[in-house]
Amino acid sequence: MITEIAEFKIRPEDRTAFLEAINRAAVAFLAKSEGYLGHSIYASQESPGRVVLQVRWASLEAHTVGFRQSPAFAQWREVIGPFFQSPPNVEHFDDVTAP
Repeated sequence: MITEIAEFKIRPEDRTAFLEAINRAAVAFLAKSEGYLGHSIYASQESPGRVVLQVRWASLEAHTVGFRQSPAFAQWREVIGPFFQSPPNVEHFDDVTAP
């Protein structure tokens, strides 16, 4: 399992509309993707224009190939892309928490 973390920078005045759009898009497009395991969306209290999406995928390829190369990705970007002030920063992480 890997975790994708995407940081979005939006105009603070668009926060409510963006949160509605990303929640709607996450259910419509992410949750239906093969290898999708779950997600969380975090809105910063200190920086109203900063939102972080955390998506758990079965593998790196589930995200980078299965989702990113699917028609669902274009639809996802169509819904949330207009809110971006700059391209999102996206990275993939391994859970290295010690037992």
